[in-house]
Amino acid sequence: MVTKEQVEASLTSKLKPIHLEVTDISGGCGSSFEVEVVSEQFEGKRLLERHRMVNAALEEEMKEIHALSIKKAQTPQQWKPSQDSATQPKDA
Repeated sequence: MVTKEQVEASLTSKLKPIHLEVTDISGGCGSSFEVEVVSEQFEGKRLLERHRMVNAALEEEMKEIHALSIKKAQTPQQWKPSQDSATQPKDA
């Protein structure tokens, strides 16, 4: 069984993210995960290349994971604007 911590450790060591969010969506059995990864290593890479990098970082884990949903694979510059809009108050 793959744990959330294993997925986090592999992505952290290989992609050095500034933001990482891993969610076990399998109900605890370790077969399905959602990930958000923000890494400088994605600079200059197209989305497909970024997804391949995430899959490559989880090569061993993917042997046991049934489904991996990559919700975000962004550069720090792409991620920052979404953070800014999330923290700014909405006009009433």
